[in-house]
Amino acid sequence: MANIISDETIEYVGILAKLELSGEEKEQAKKDMGNMLDYIDKLGELDTSGVEPMSHVFPVKNVFREDIVTNGDMREAVLKNAPGEKNGMFTVPRTFE
Repeated sequence: MANIISDETIEYVGILAKLELSGEEKEQAKKDMGNMLDYIDKLGELDTSGVEPMSHVFPVKNVFREDIVTNGDMREAVLKNAPGEKNGMFTVPRTFE
């Protein structure tokens, strides 16, 4: 185990995560974090020189459609429901002074 996690690191992570860990839980967390870091180090040993960089495992393409207006300008119909109207906008009673 090349990555040694200090007690201060566990305390700090516990504070950030708002966790109250017992002594046994802190020791287990140290061991788990060390194992995770060792695994990351092991992944770093892989030869990835022939692998193309990617942002996602699956091929992802833009699936958005064009933004096309389908209902047109309905300002007059909408303003018919307004409690009041001025210059093409809703007017409502003042809620504070």
